[in-house]
Formats: sequence, structure tokens, C-alpha cells
Amino acid sequence: MNNGNDALTNPAPHRAGFVGLGLMGAPMAANLLKAGWQVTGWNRSPAAVRGFEALGGTGASHVADLRDEPVVFFMLPDLPFIEDAAAGLLESWRDAPPAPGTLVVVMSSVSPVGVQAFGLAVAAASAGNASVLDAPVSGGTVGAQQGTLAIMAGGSPEDFNRALPALEAMGTSVRRLGGLGAGSLAKACNQLIVGSTTAALAEAAELAERSGLDVSALFEVLSGGLAASRVLEVVGPRLAAKDYTPTGPAKFMLKDLSFVLESAATARTATPMASAGVDLYAELVAQGLGDQDLAVVRQAIATLAANAAG
Repeated sequence: MNNGNDALTNPAPHRAGFVGLGLMGAPMAANLLKAGWQVTGWNRSPAAVRGFEALGGTGASHVADLRDEPVVFFMLPDLPFIEDAAAGLLESWRDAPPAPGTLVVVMSSVSPVGVQAFGLAVAAASAGNASVLDAPVSGGTVGAQQGTLAIMAGGSPEDFNRALPALEAMGTSVRRLGGLGAGSLAKACNQLIVGSTTAALAEAAELAERSGLDVSALFEVLSGGLAASRVLEVVGPRLAAKDYTPTGPAKFMLKDLSFVLESAATARTATPMASAGVDLYAELVAQGLGDQDLAVVRQAIATLAANAAG
């Protein structure tokens, strides 16, 4: 017998669309499923969609099929990929606007300036019924798998609060840092620290090994002092072992550091570390190492040394 409380004891599940089921996106979307969300996923590779369906998700043939979802997450390599994937979705909204309050959440590392322009495009295409929240993540594939990502959000307080239950299913440190673009700026700052620290550790590893020190022993000692960091803890073992199996392509660091330079130009501040990092990671990509793990910056530095000596 229905006593009127069924909606309280059996609330309707949250629904979402998820675009991009790659190394990061697949486990993030899987964590939404684990949290009780009904998720419809799209990926350029059908195999990834089939894998998602095996976990209990629903597959979409086209991104435009997600037009009626209250929230659509995007986890693709960069904003141009997102704009391309979303083209059909926005076209469908021009023909028939979505429900008011529809939310597009950009979780990729993108340009802070670019995501603001994308927000204007989404608003225009949806007759103002959809808005954009940028919410890039940090924590790598391990954080994506374990649901422990740090999520840096930018957008209106209302949009952030609507997205918060989903974001908390994917991360343990979730913070709104300001209006649209603020999350991407925070991620750019994060990448400045991660990219610079990884490069410094790689440089130290090469210096130590060529001088007769054991790199693993060195990093163990450093981890007990002021040089200790999460980057040393996570990337240090890969640097020491010269293990460059991808957990995320190193070439993306070049993209992310370029966003630092872009933002610094707008803020009129100096970025000597980011400028040096852009040069180093551009060299890494030029050496053909961009698809390997970020730790491969050690190989890029070793090649620079060999070229200088030879």
C-alpha cells in the first residue's frame, strides 16, 4: 500500500550524461554508477562504451542523445575536442531548448579564457536554459579510480550546488573557487607546481645517478625532509625506475603550462618557472616522448645532456 512516503524512502535516481570514457573518464563515470546515478556515456571508441555498459551504465550513439540529461559531464583532452563533441548537442538545443537548469560540466584541463567563451556559446544555443561549470581535476588515474580526486570548480554558486552531489561521488576535495574559469585557472596553477616539481625531481635524479648516487635511496631521504611532496611520493618511484608507462600523456603538460602563460599575460604577472617549463616540455614533445608518462621528462633531460656532450 502506498503511504505517500515512497518518494522519501525510494528517491528517484540522479541522472547524468558523461562524454569521454578514457583513462580518467571511465573510472569517474563508474564512481557515479557506484553512487547510485543513472549514467549514459559516450566515447569515440565503441569498446569503451561497451566496457561502461558492462558496469551498469547506458551507452549513447551520439552526444546529442544526451540532450535531455539534467547534467552532462565532459572529460576529453582539451576544449577543442569538447566543442567538436558538443556541436550536435548544441544544435539540438537550438532546435528545442533543454529544461531550465541544465548543466554542462567541463572536467578537462582547458583554457580559463576559452571555457568562458564556451559558456557563452552554451547559453546562446540553449536560450539561456543551460549553463557551464568548469571543474577540472587533479589526482591522476589512481584518484579517478578511488574517487579521491581534487576538484576545482568555477561557476555560479547555484550551478556548483547542483553539481556537488556528483562531484563528491568522484572526489574528496571539492571546492568552488569563483566564477566560470576559476576552476581552470586553479588547475593551471596546480599544473605549474606538478610540472615544475616533476622536472626538478627528474633533473635531480639524473644528477644523482651520473654522480654515483642511488636515486631511490636519495628520494627516500628527501621524502623525510622539506623536499617531501605528493609529487615525490607518486612520481618519484617512476622517475627512479625509469618507468614511463603512461598514467597520463606527458604532452598534456605542455598544453596546461601554456594556459599558465595565457592567464599570466591577462593578470600581468611574471612566470619564469612556467616559461622554462613550456620550453622543457616542448622539447620533450619534439623528442617524440609526449605519449609516455609525465616521468619521461627524465629521459628528455638525459637526451639534452647527451646532445650537449656529443
